[in-house]
Formats: sequence, C-alpha cells, structure tokens
Amino acid sequence: MLEVRSLSHSYAQKPVLRDVSVALRRGRITVLLGPSGCGKTTLLRLVAGLLPLQAGQVMIDGQPPVPGRNTAMLFQDSRLLPWRRVSENLSIQLQSLPARDRPARIAALLQRVGLSDHAQSWPEELSGGQQQRLAMARLLATDAPLLLMDERFAALDGFARERLQDETRHLASEGSGRGILFVTHSIDEALLLGDEVLVLANGSALPQDLHALTERRSDFATLAADRAAILDRMRMHRSGA
Repeated sequence: MLEVRSLSHSYAQKPVLRDVSVALRRGRITVLLGPSGCGKTTLLRLVAGLLPLQAGQVMIDGQPPVPGRNTAMLFQDSRLLPWRRVSENLSIQLQSLPARDRPARIAALLQRVGLSDHAQSWPEELSGGQQQRLAMARLLATDAPLLLMDERFAALDGFARERLQDETRHLASEGSGRGILFVTHSIDEALLLGDEVLVLANGSALPQDLHALTERRSDFATLAADRAAILDRMRMHRSGA
C-alpha cells in the first residue's frame, strides 16, 4: 500500500534524508527507529503529505498522500481542541457520518479507549494518558488506510503505554487492516510493535530483519538478541560504517 522511493530531503542545504525507500503492506507495522534529530519526523511528515517533496516519490495505493483522506497522523502532542469537550473532539472527525449516527459512534469509540465516563469532560480535565487515548480515538474515527504515529507513548506511564501499544497492534490487524508507520527512539518499543524495523541514522534507513517476530515476542532470549543486533546497527550507522 505504501511505497516510498529514493526519498531525499534537506533543510537549508543540510541533508536530513538520503535516498530512503520504505514499503509497507496493509495489516503491518513498520517502525522507524533512531536517535533524536535523525530525520524520523521529517520522513513521517513527507509521507503524510505535510511537507513538499524535494526528491523521490511517495505513493499510497498508487496515489500521492492527501492528509485526512489516505493518511492520518498522530503527532508527539495530542493536538486536542481545548475549547471543545471530549465528545466534540471526536464529532469533528465524524462529519462524513449522518448527524443521527454520530452519538452511537462516539460512544463506541470512547468505550474502546476506556473513556466512556469522560464524554462531557474538557481535555484539560484529562490526565496525560487519557489525552493520548482520546487522540487514539480520533485516529480510530478516520477511514485513512495509512496511520502515522510520531513518538506516541514516550511520556506515558507503563500501564497507559501498554494499553495503547495493544490498541496499535489491534488497529493494524482488525478488518481489512491498515498500514501503520510508527516512529520511536525506544528499541524495546520497536521490538514489541514492529513487523519490520528500519534503523534511521545519518539520513539513511537500513532494514533490521525481524522475521517471524510476531510468534517470538514472548521469547525473552530472542528479543534480547534482536535488541543487541539493532544496537549494533545503530552504532554502525552513527559511525558512518
């Protein structure tokens, strides 16, 4: 569904991405892993259609990206509308639904993310984890086949983070499946979520083969070995090897 071919990007003539290619199928999660400042968010914004392409090509089901139509993005902050209640933040995402159908859809979305008791709350009354869950509900409300997530769970406590990680896996696997491009600097999170991991550093992306990881996620020894392999790959990238 997603094909990124030979993507390069610079800021003020300083290269950030160099000849990056990514392929992603429906029902799969590809994780972009790398240190801060390595170009992960820039790549995500290019795929989302939020930055103009300088070199290379981005196609989603054979079409260029159109924000809100074939891509939906969750940013590092929740970007909720503070002047609208929780239910109203969701209603904005459901304008294509008949007005009579929206209350039931909103109730179902809030139940799914565990916020049924907060429909009439203001965003500022929610905890950080609850705000992230509301942002996830807004993503669930879209029909976009490609979901883009930028450092989504870094600031959450363990319980909230695990809940949203589970929801992310479910998002990729439910129904016909959506493709998810997930940015993180956490190696452990990359191993937990990724069907494929791309190590991004020095402007280029190098695949880290995690074959059959789905069946092996509970195997601590295997995860430890994969973690070591990714660390080695990141060190090589940083040194320019």
